[in-house]
Amino acid sequence: MRERIPRYNSYNRWLKAKFGERVYKVSVDGGFTCPNRDGTVAWGGCTYCNNDSFRPDEVAPEKSLRQQIKDGTEYLTRRFEAYKFIVYWQAYSNTYKPVDELEPLYRSALEADSRIVGMAIGTRPDCIDREKLQMILDVAGDRYICMEYGLESVFEETLKRINRGHDLFCYLEAVEETKSLGIDVCSHIILGFPGESREQLLSYADTLNDLGVDFVKIHHLHIVKGTRMAKEYLKEPFPLFTAEEWTQLVCDFLERLDPRIRVQRLFGWSPEEHLVGPKWGLTKPQLLTMIHEELERRDSRQGLRFLLEADQGGLQTP
Repeated sequence: MRERIPRYNSYNRWLKAKFGERVYKVSVDGGFTCPNRDGTVAWGGCTYCNNDSFRPDEVAPEKSLRQQIKDGTEYLTRRFEAYKFIVYWQAYSNTYKPVDELEPLYRSALEADSRIVGMAIGTRPDCIDREKLQMILDVAGDRYICMEYGLESVFEETLKRINRGHDLFCYLEAVEETKSLGIDVCSHIILGFPGESREQLLSYADTLNDLGVDFVKIHHLHIVKGTRMAKEYLKEPFPLFTAEEWTQLVCDFLERLDPRIRVQRLFGWSPEEHLVGPKWGLTKPQLLTMIHEELERRDSRQGLRFLLEADQGGLQTP
C-alpha cells in the first residue's frame, strides 16, 4: 500500500512512537473458557463466537505457553525481522481464573523472551476486579499492559439477544476501575447486529468518546460456522454489509470518533473456510485501501465531526 497522509490515529504508529520501532503481537491460548459458556452466567457462549475462526495456526492450547510464544516470536522474526513483542492473550476470557492461578501464567509469559515489552489481555468486563488488575500491574513491573474488553454492543436488547451474559453497566464499571489504576483500555465493538439502525451504530462512537478508552477494535458483523448465529442466519437471513457499505459506515464512524482514541482494527476477519458471510472477495490490504481512499476522497479524518460538534457546543477540543 502506498504511503498516505494519516487519516486516523493508528495503533501501529502509536506503538512505533512509544517503543521506538514496530512491535508485534504474539497470540497465546491459556486454556481459558467464559462464564457464559460453562453455566456460571449462561451456556453456549456468545451467539456469534467461534474462537477457531480467529485463532492463528501456531496457537494451540495443547502446546505449552512458552512453546506458543517461541513459535510466534520465531515466525514473526523470520517474516518481519521483528524484535519487540506484546503477548496477546486472545482466546476466550483471559482473566477467568483465580488470582493465584493467573499470576504464574502471566509471569511465565513475560519471562518467556527478553524481547517481550508487555501484554494485551483480552477478557470480559465481568471477569475482572481490582485485585486481578493490581496483580497484573505487580507482575508486569515496568512493562506495558493493556486490557482489552469485549463491549460488542452498547444496547441492552442486543446484549441479551447475543447471550453476552452482562449488561452495559458492567462494562462501564470495568473500564472505570481499570482506568483508575492507570491501565490502558481497548474496547471491542461489533457493528451490524440485527435490529440496530445506522444511527445507532454510529452512536457507538459517542459511548467510546464518553468512556475515554485508549483504543478501539471495530469489527463488522460476520457470520462464522459453528455458531448459533450461523444457524439463525441460514434459517432466516438478515442483512449483512457489502464491502462498499462497510467502507462508508466505518468512515462515518471515524469522523465521529474522538481523535485521541487509537484505532487497532477497522474490520473483522475470518478465514474463508470458517466464513458464512459476508464474502467480499477482498484481501485485508485491499479493504484498507478502500477505506483510506474514501477518507481521501472526502478529504476527511478521524474526529472531524467530533471536533466540529465540540466547537459548536463551546466545548474545549483536544
